[in-house]
Amino acid sequence: MLLYLWSREFPNANISLYGLVNLKVLKAFYLPWAMLALDLLGIIAGHLYYFLTVLHPLATGKNYLKTPKWVNKLVARWLTGAPVAAREASGVGAAVGGSRRSLFKCSCPTRELKHCIQRSIISSHR
Repeated sequence: MLLYLWSREFPNANISLYGLVNLKVLKAFYLPWAMLALDLLGIIAGHLYYFLTVLHPLATGKNYLKTPKWVNKLVARWLTGAPVAAREASGVGAAVGGSRRSLFKCSCPTRELKHCIQRSIISSHR
C-alpha cells in the first residue's frame, strides 16, 4: 500500500527494480504494477518447478527436470564434508545423492500425496 501511495505522490521519479535495473523509461507511476508482474512471474515459475519436480514424477514416474550430478556431488560434500562415494556407500543423505523419485517413493496403502511426502520427510530425518 505504501508503495502505491508513494508512486502516486511522485509519479515522475526515476526508479530501479531491486537496485539492479535502473530504467529511465520506468517511472515511479508504474512501479507497483512492475512489482506485481514480477511477483506473479515468480509464483508461476515456482508452481511450474514444483509440479515438474515433485507432482509429475510422483504420478507418472518421469522426471523432466533432473538435477545435474555435479550439483548433487557439490551439495553432498558441502553438507557433511565427507567424500560423496563414502556417503552413498553408507546410505546417509539419500535425499541429496539419490533421485527425487526414490525420495518420494511410498508404498503406503492410501497412496495419498500428502501422506507419502510426510512419510518420506519423517524417514529422511531419522
